[in-house]
Amino acid sequence: MLFLVALSNSLLAQTKPKRTDIGGEPPKYILYVGNSFFYYNNSIHNHVLNLTRVADPANKDRYRATSVTISGSGFDWHDMESYFRPDGIGKYSFVGDNEIVFNKPGKQFDAVIMGDCSQCPVHPKLKSVFHEYAKKQTDTVVRHGARPALFMTWAYKDKPEMTAQLAEQYTIAGNDNDALVIPAGLAFANAISKRPDLEFYMPDKRHPTLIGTYLGACTIYASVYKKSPVGNTYLGGIDPKIANFLQATAWETVQQYFGSERIAGRDTEVQR
Repeated sequence: MLFLVALSNSLLAQTKPKRTDIGGEPPKYILYVGNSFFYYNNSIHNHVLNLTRVADPANKDRYRATSVTISGSGFDWHDMESYFRPDGIGKYSFVGDNEIVFNKPGKQFDAVIMGDCSQCPVHPKLKSVFHEYAKKQTDTVVRHGARPALFMTWAYKDKPEMTAQLAEQYTIAGNDNDALVIPAGLAFANAISKRPDLEFYMPDKRHPTLIGTYLGACTIYASVYKKSPVGNTYLGGIDPKIANFLQATAWETVQQYFGSERIAGRDTEVQR
């Protein structure tokens, strides 16, 4: 009961996000910049890509995603400028039976989703670095004509208090840099409060299991495309009932975070 109350308070007490969408047309080409939280379980970008392709089969071949990850990295480990160099990342893609297709020259990404190290935003020696590089990296993304989004990570399994702390710092950084924030950490806490019998963490109590990665992917899909993942037939190899629960939790969390649903008995502003 205390955990549920703490979760409810964390959803209510945090700074409210100013940006509720990624802006412009739904992105077709997304670059993911992060660390092992992204690349576990065949990489979160592949799961999001499959969700989008199933949801939009008529245009499935137009969606593309690339992941650039460094184990244990924070925002400051990545040379974002180099990721936009001509004839570099995104120059070609593997399709079908490992065939290579060369993409049109020019801008290769519509949006960039960035994740910092798991505790960098709240670590006493790294918190200022998180905010400094949130600005530097989002400025670089915008300068190259793409739209930035910040991936709010989850608390360690044995440190649930990190949930509200991370949510606050990511939301502040998003507001300061006009960037969409994807509330994956809040989705984790929400799912755990409802289904404590499910295991969202690897034995290290940090990295996600497959259902954790899938929950994060559904939260990205709901945040970026503003569509419910509920009913999407891409299940990532997860039991259908559990996958449906994760889809619903991601959608509920996104609605709560962006203020479009009743939260803990209180009415919040509906933003459309």
